[in-house]
Amino acid sequence: MRLTYTLAMLVASLTTMAQEGDPNIRHVPIIDDPPIIDTPWPEVPDSNQVLIVVEEMPSFPGGMPALSAYVSEHLKYPEEAKNLRHEGLVLMQFVVEKDGSVSNVEVIRGIGYGCDEEALRVVKAMPAWKPGMQGGKPVCVRQSLPMRFKLTD
Repeated sequence: MRLTYTLAMLVASLTTMAQEGDPNIRHVPIIDDPPIIDTPWPEVPDSNQVLIVVEEMPSFPGGMPALSAYVSEHLKYPEEAKNLRHEGLVLMQFVVEKDGSVSNVEVIRGIGYGCDEEALRVVKAMPAWKPGMQGGKPVCVRQSLPMRFKLTD
């Protein structure tokens, strides 16, 4: 009991001393957050401008489970990578056009040994997506897709 009281007094006195002028303690003023203003989405661009974020993002037919199934069904592990037991993640980027087709397919980060080319082949062969929508109109949207190459024993 006496030890608890002594510790409490020690902490209280140290706290008081620290508040009075300890040069090692910096007091940061509290700033209120600015008010949140509900701004509408920007107007729908008239051109084929490629957007990154839209009201309704593009979706693969059947959703993410169907996209995973498509990739695992169509992706073939390159022989060179398989022989070298090479694994990794290939990051793909592409544009879903207004009609849902896939274009401008490119490898953003590759791992080589034939994996990049295989990922390109699979993405280019994808069926049409449900296009992204902005203001109720279809728009072109840039998408990213990581593709993992992992050997199973």
